[in-house]
Amino acid sequence: MSGFRSGFACFVGRPNAGKSTLTNALTGTKVAITSSRPQTTRHAVRGIVHRPDAQLVLVDTPGLHKPRTLLGQRLNDIVRETYAGVDVVCFCVTADDKIGPGDRFIAAELRELKTPVLAVVTKTDKVSKQQVGEQLLAVSQLGEWAEIVPTSAVSDFQVSLLADLLVARLPEGPVLYPEGELTDEPEQVLIGELIREAALEGVRDELPHSIAVTVEEMSLREDRPDDRPLLDVYATLHVERDSQKAIVLGTGGARLKGVGTTARHQIEALLGMRVYLDLRVSVAKDWQKDPRQLKKLGF
Repeated sequence: MSGFRSGFACFVGRPNAGKSTLTNALTGTKVAITSSRPQTTRHAVRGIVHRPDAQLVLVDTPGLHKPRTLLGQRLNDIVRETYAGVDVVCFCVTADDKIGPGDRFIAAELRELKTPVLAVVTKTDKVSKQQVGEQLLAVSQLGEWAEIVPTSAVSDFQVSLLADLLVARLPEGPVLYPEGELTDEPEQVLIGELIREAALEGVRDELPHSIAVTVEEMSLREDRPDDRPLLDVYATLHVERDSQKAIVLGTGGARLKGVGTTARHQIEALLGMRVYLDLRVSVAKDWQKDPRQLKKLGF
């Protein structure tokens, strides 16, 4: 197809800079987990934007940060590997937070790239027009960016403009993924991420880094009519200490039950079928620092 463009773009930025929300807004569906807690994205999730003139594959990355654990180092490695292999990079900075050392650290790394970098000011719905203007100026002083774009995924402000600007920087090429496919993440990974997102909501600050989820088993229940399938999902939430297990379980297991209900609804929406979800909580002591356990948990 003459003039058709296809390629990869990735979002980098501090943890909680709105990267996942923007990925979901551009693809029009939930492919990346979002949470008010930093450090929620652990996989480079690909969201696929299908257009008549292009196919844009979005690679969402964990937030770049100063690592304190082996897990932290591995997450940073994922980010660097990702932006070495894409056609265009988006550097995300939120409108409602002053530029900090973390932003400068990332900007300095991005200045070394030969790939075009767009600076994207996210969450503009949270502040006044004047504050957006001040943030755009502050971001412009961090480097020579191909474009600086203010956006809001929540109010859909300039999301389609951002898509146009990204597509314009893709090479001409063939369709990379079948029409209708929205991500190339295995369903099992997406289900694990949805469970983790549900578990992170409303828990205290010490937990975000400390929860990992493994989906142990997934199978369609036998003896069900074809028009009413039921998927059985057995998953384990791994925490690092007994005290964290108590937090995740809640009084009399009430919090875990709530996590199960929230996650089940999300999984059913993702897969379009009824789901039976069985959740357990297990203590894997200091798993973030143990190479053997990290490997077992998929990092």
